Amino acid sequence: MVIKVENLVKRYGDLIAVDHLSLEVQQGEIFGLLGPNGSGKTTLINCILALLKYDKGNISIFGKPMRPDAYDIKRDIGVIMQNVAVFNELTVYENIDYFCGLYVKDKAERKRLVEEAIEFVGLNDFRSFYPKKLSGGLLRRLNIACGIAHKPKLIILDEPTVAVDPQSRNNILEGIVRLNKQGATIVYTSHYMEEVEQICTRIMIIDKGRIIATGTKEELKSMINIGEIVSVGSVELNQTQLETIRRLPNASQVEYENHNLTVTFAKGRSNLLNLMDLLRKENVDYGSVYSQLPTLNDVFLEFTGKQLRD
Repeated sequence: MVIKVENLVKRYGDLIAVDHLSLEVQQGEIFGLLGPNGSGKTTLINCILALLKYDKGNISIFGKPMRPDAYDIKRDIGVIMQNVAVFNELTVYENIDYFCGLYVKDKAERKRLVEEAIEFVGLNDFRSFYPKKLSGGLLRRLNIACGIAHKPKLIILDEPTVAVDPQSRNNILEGIVRLNKQGATIVYTSHYMEEVEQICTRIMIIDKGRIIATGTKEELKSMINIGEIVSVGSVELNQTQLETIRRLPNASQVEYENHNLTVTFAKGRSNLLNLMDLLRKENVDYGSVYSQLPTLNDVFLEFTGKQLRD
């Protein structure tokens, strides 16, 4: 067991930011932590890292109690937070060397680790650049290199792909999977559901400081009552036909806008076939038809609601 949190409570005055929360992260996992704004994700991470005092509960990492002065544990942890934290006065190489030097004092060993980190994140051509000369994607990759150069056993990444281009995002995600294959346990938070669905082996959704669902992506999808979402393009429908579609078995939501029809079906058999049969019987012409199984985004909205959060 890499992380064990038992009955954690963290209050800010009358606000309960983390409410009797327990979790376990096993060795070798890529553990996804999801939640809307204000759900308690960052507070939970800061408690796990002993950066915040909490009101109740126990936290252990690598089987040892986690405390602010547990430097033997912290040496095996890498943290990459949402806000890039590098020194503008240092080059790419110097930044990675500085952060690696906080954990590794032997110069020869540190040089080897810094070179490996530069190679790993693909910054060979930028080693002498200062951060202000780097693009957003390169800066994120530098931030990751600074956090993982000392070869931590546990890596916590909090929104590492915010505001980067698709190519850089793909590079970062591939790097996270490689780190995991090399033996690191990963805790990953993101607002990009497709990222979590792509790389995480197990996922926890929290809201208002409480766990509302935990499991693999397949297990989470099985918890909601969405069977499939069918989209039909270039279709002309009148109100009577729309009402007929709404009465189809398992049709839970019907949306029609700009000649595009979207029907959300609950779990059941022959949903797509029933809709196509109805359109043919009504002599309705249509263009493209696309059937999509529920995504992690559907699961997230089902559990946390669709209203906007601050």
